[in-house]
Amino acid sequence: MTAITNHPQRNTMRLQLRENLLLKHMRQDQWEALEPLLTVGEYRKGDRLARQGDEEMLQFFILEGMVKRVVSNPEGHEMILRFAAETEMDTSFAAWRLRTPIPYSIVAVTKVRTAELPMPQWVEFLERQPAIMSRFEYEVMKLMSEVMAHTITLHLLDAQGRLLRFHRKHPELAGRIPKKELAAYLNLTPETLSRLKQKLGRNQAIARENAR
Repeated sequence: MTAITNHPQRNTMRLQLRENLLLKHMRQDQWEALEPLLTVGEYRKGDRLARQGDEEMLQFFILEGMVKRVVSNPEGHEMILRFAAETEMDTSFAAWRLRTPIPYSIVAVTKVRTAELPMPQWVEFLERQPAIMSRFEYEVMKLMSEVMAHTITLHLLDAQGRLLRFHRKHPELAGRIPKKELAAYLNLTPETLSRLKQKLGRNQAIARENAR
């Protein structure tokens, strides 16, 4: 791992970090306190940034690429809980607070670059910055709510409803997630997803034509 302060692309990474939804409002003195703690993580597609059951935890800020949260059962069946990309974060903060192992894995969907730091250092930083701590805890609650809403959606909506909800909630990700990954997230087969996307495209074309 290379510290951001020593990385040859550090200036680009600093700009990317300042676009992060959690960090973008930090003062200069807060940046100066946080940056020396950050290292650069480089991950290939399929690499695990965090592994379900681990007790060593990190805080991740996504600079490039996309990750997913995945939970697995003992038989190896997986369920995708959420996706996150540039300007977003992923974290094991709740498990850290509860003193439990990480209940999910964080996996690279594409090639991924992160700025990251060990959870004890991140928590120590937050405890000195109550305003950032408040924003961070709010974001963690949003993530947990998002995962819960997605799980409920899988039970209450039909296949088309799940796809429509995803496009409504995550338009910025809709064209970036590989079909196989998106199908797994929506609990569909890739073939069903293809048919639904074609139908959605036809309906949208008809709606545009009727609006003229």
